[in-house]
Amino acid sequence: MRKWLATTLTLWIGAGGMALAAEPGNAAGGDGLRAFTWLVVTAGFALAIAASIGAISQSRALVSACEGISRNPGSADAIRGLLILGLAFIESLVIYVLLIDFILLFATIGRIPLGG
Repeated sequence: MRKWLATTLTLWIGAGGMALAAEPGNAAGGDGLRAFTWLVVTAGFALAIAASIGAISQSRALVSACEGISRNPGSADAIRGLLILGLAFIESLVIYVLLIDFILLFATIGRIPLGG
């Protein structure tokens, strides 16, 4: 599974790099709208990937915590505290991606001529 995931991500990143390098003539022209469009698409994909991986991680953590509490009900308080701390860390990673997306978006809005 990990080998498949690593291969897929490598091919995806490589294809994205080739797509941006396909037309070197437009790079000198400064087509700001196209660059801004790619920025928005990339930010959307980054946020979607981070949110989906975060949701999968949170569900696995919750399942493990429920199994641990069902096996040993006496340790429910300790498991619950660690679960909440872990969920907060996982969710903070998704929020960091959202923050980076906003920084990239608002940093480029003023520099790219969108009006033509």
